[in-house]
Amino acid sequence: MRVRTHRWVHRSLASLAALSLLLGSAAWADDADGGQSAVWAQKEFKFIYQGFTTKYSCDGLHGKMRTILLQLGARKSDLKISDWGCAGRSGVPDHFPGVAVKMSVLVPANGAAASGSEPALPSHWKAVTLKLDSSSLSEAGECELIEQVKQKVLPFFSTRNVDLKNTCVPHQLTPGGTLLTAEVLAPDQIPVNAADAH
Repeated sequence: MRVRTHRWVHRSLASLAALSLLLGSAAWADDADGGQSAVWAQKEFKFIYQGFTTKYSCDGLHGKMRTILLQLGARKSDLKISDWGCAGRSGVPDHFPGVAVKMSVLVPANGAAASGSEPALPSHWKAVTLKLDSSSLSEAGECELIEQVKQKVLPFFSTRNVDLKNTCVPHQLTPGGTLLTAEVLAPDQIPVNAADAH
């Protein structure tokens, strides 16, 4: 009886060890490929821009923030941006233009913030460099905005390897003065054949 029990315990331990090794290998492979199960989570925030070098109208800030949020991975279909706290007229630079934002962003499916009714979907880490203007001189004027986005907006996204190179000087335009790069969660593309099947 003791011999049989002893053999059963050894077999069970061996099976558990094999299962652990298999699961560990699968998890390692998933991490090495950069795969990540994620869900869409709703976020809301208000952002007020305060700058010395470049002034924005509420309309101008609205457009810049839309570009930024989409580049960082906000879902386009339900992104809502409205003016907030603006005192100036349309198209006229405001001292403290602001926006109120409602958006959906990808968060890891096992994260505490991933509470919602939407199903998990495959995603990956995507390298992003914020680009707001095609002209290097015009983009130099965006340095204060990029710096504030890094401090106040980026925390609403799932990111890693964030890097801000900043040589921004108030009241001066310094080409190439500010560069914000990060890896953000992005949904995997659905194969064309799989999309047609649905």
